Amino acid sequence: MPQHAVVTGGGSGIGLAIARELAGRGYSVSVLGRNRSRIDAAAAALPGARAQVCDVADSQSVRDAFAAVKGRAGPVAVLVNNAGVVRTAPFSRQCDSDWDVMWRTNVLGAVNTTREVLGPMRELPTGRIINIASTASLKGYPYVSAYVATKHALLGLTRALALELAATSITVNAICPGYADTEIIGEAVSHIVEKTGRSAEDARATFTTTNPQGRLIDPSEVAAAVAWLITDAARSITGQAIAVAGGEV
Repeated sequence: MPQHAVVTGGGSGIGLAIARELAGRGYSVSVLGRNRSRIDAAAAALPGARAQVCDVADSQSVRDAFAAVKGRAGPVAVLVNNAGVVRTAPFSRQCDSDWDVMWRTNVLGAVNTTREVLGPMRELPTGRIINIASTASLKGYPYVSAYVATKHALLGLTRALALELAATSITVNAICPGYADTEIIGEAVSHIVEKTGRSAEDARATFTTTNPQGRLIDPSEVAAAVAWLITDAARSITGQAIAVAGGEV
């Protein structure tokens, strides 16, 4: 039976690229997300993949979703916590609901899913927990203070859990992409154009100029980092923050 991998937020962007990479490597992939049509389409395009609706911010939704996917594909050998949200505003205008939504998704989402896989994963020959963090785990950015705080917290969780599990066969790591070429950035560019009247090229430069290579990260590059971390060659890599950011950090 193929090893079971779960990718949260796997319906598009970086999550979809990771799910595609894992499916191509022979894993039985469960694609989790809130948007049923999006995850159904993603799973249908991947060999042997399954879609499961799940809101990682809701602990009951996570319990139900993981019971379903474990029943279909067995214990989870690879968990990729990719689901995340961002809301932008100056600190003085970031309201309680912004902080709550990002904390519950970006931090407690990883807590909820990890709780569900950890017990059975301990019984497997190897286990991998990979948190898709951000360069915002490693530095500050203006106008996203709540997001930066949650991504710093996710990295702290990664490092602490890696030490707790160091004597087991489970590794825990974070991958920290810079701005990536995803729908989120596309929407942000459109928003800037609409609000400021700047050209799309100029608006896109808002994100590419932070990368010393002058470009957006391709989601496949993040997927390639995941592909390395799940190998035996990476069994001593744990508690790390791997920046995929063109030298930004």
